Amino acid sequence: MLMSSSDKAAKLYYAPSSFRVLRPGTHVYCAVTGETIALPELRYWSAERQEAYASCEIATRRLLGLE
Repeated sequence: MLMSSSDKAAKLYYAPSSFRVLRPGTHVYCAVTGETIALPELRYWSAERQEAYASCEIATRRLLGLE
């Protein structure tokens, strides 16, 4: 069975104010919760850690070292 890019997680390079798609896909996973994040919904990430986050609360807690 062949998988299309719509079935795969994307691989991204996170920059401070944007991200670049390294491998096409439709989603990424939250680094803390494992929750699926659709690329159009991705708003929070860490360029330093190269991680995506599902919400601003999760991102803040992670960056403060609480997660």
